[in-house]
Amino acid sequence: LLQKYGYTHLSAGDLLRDERKRPGSQYGELIENYIKEGEIVPVEITISLLKRAMDQTMAANSQKNKFLIDGFPRNEDNLQGWNKTMDGKADVSFVLFFDCDNEICIGRCLERGKSSGRSDDNRESLEKRIHTYLQSTKPIIDLYERMGKVRKVDASKSVDEVFENVVQIFDKEG
Repeated sequence: LLQKYGYTHLSAGDLLRDERKRPGSQYGELIENYIKEGEIVPVEITISLLKRAMDQTMAANSQKNKFLIDGFPRNEDNLQGWNKTMDGKADVSFVLFFDCDNEICIGRCLERGKSSGRSDDNRESLEKRIHTYLQSTKPIIDLYERMGKVRKVDASKSVDEVFENVVQIFDKEG
């Protein structure tokens, strides 16, 4: 889907998990501790990983200059770090917000945890993550909402229904 619209998918979480596993990483242990506690990794680390991935993508192909950044920004600090580092380099066209009931999210993540090997796919970490979301991330979504940049998807529906909704958004946004 993303290739059809010319986007490169970058997952902040995947970049952090990959960096955590990278031999010799100066951030590995720090990232692991934040993830396990359901807390948000310091913005300098996440931004540096995102910027590196974006720069590598564009260096390989200058036409690949549209990115879907998954799971970022997560809090005010993330947003300020993004604005400071990426000002004049990247514009946020819209925010794709997958809205879903907390218990459905927990159930899905616990199911994923049976095979994911992720240290945060357990009820304790998930409840911490929901608390962090409500305290830190929801205000950022509300801010983008006030700017008219949020495109909301009801993520409690089936995979096919959610996908169809996302396709409609990308058809409209380009």
